[in-house]
Amino acid sequence: MIGIDCVNIDRIKKFQERFGNKALEKFLDHDEIKFAKSIETIAGFWAAKEAISKALGVGISKECGFFDIKLYKNEKNKPSFLLSRRLIQTYAITDVDLSITHDKGFAIAVAIIQSEQQQEKKLAF
Repeated sequence: MIGIDCVNIDRIKKFQERFGNKALEKFLDHDEIKFAKSIETIAGFWAAKEAISKALGVGISKECGFFDIKLYKNEKNKPSFLLSRRLIQTYAITDVDLSITHDKGFAIAVAIIQSEQQQEKKLAF
């Protein structure tokens, strides 16, 4: 399953300027906020959570909230994520991957989620 999201960095900047750190606390936990040192990173994190929820096929909703997804970076600064146990069990998740980029005023994220349920998908009609 693949999800993608693109967000205008200026939109996230205005959101943060209007609400301060409360804006970040609406979609990032304490650890994620520590990683978010620039507005580009913050916008990338927003796009990442949206892309991940889209890969699940539900978007940010009652099925998958912002705090069901935890973003982190590995020792080489590559972004990745963890999912709540509920999501892993509901969607039979077996593997995940994430890429985030930002350029010319936009942040884009692509998420790939593999699940046991994918193998049940029909490829022909």
